Amino acid sequence: MNQYPDPPQGEPWQQPGDGNPAWGMPPEQHTGGQVVPYGNPTGGYQPFGASGVPDHSEPTLDTIGDIAITQNTVITPSGRFPIKGTVWTMSDMSRTERTTPTWAIIVAILVFWWTCLLGLLFLLVKETKTTGHVQITVQGGGHYHATQIMVNNPAYVHHLSQQVNYARSLAA
Repeated sequence: MNQYPDPPQGEPWQQPGDGNPAWGMPPEQHTGGQVVPYGNPTGGYQPFGASGVPDHSEPTLDTIGDIAITQNTVITPSGRFPIKGTVWTMSDMSRTERTTPTWAIIVAILVFWWTCLLGLLFLLVKETKTTGHVQITVQGGGHYHATQIMVNNPAYVHHLSQQVNYARSLAA
């Protein structure tokens, strides 16, 4: 049964009213307030002091992905909150593989043809490749934020681990 020539009432593609189906203005215009790019709860980086005036005296100590850390505040795109009592979690979702590169296999076959066992030494060549990401989450003060950072070597994973440990030391 085909419903397209005369769709039943209440289907999502049916136009409200008796007008012709066409693109146009929505039924109600949005008459909301002013969009505020910085400040609560939209986030952004513009620290506020106790008086509600922007406080630029507190420098950023560290950034982990899109999370900025000052001495007393955690700043995320979803808002800012005190760093005291926050819980930091790091999940390493990367993997490191060691394989023999294609060029080494080809050279081993070619050299093996002429010098027999000498070509097998090329099969000892290994290539290390790291892929994946690290997920870092922070929660506290009624806020939760997670960020994912792409990694391409184990040293960068260790660096991110040290940054999270530094943030944990500030939260204690």
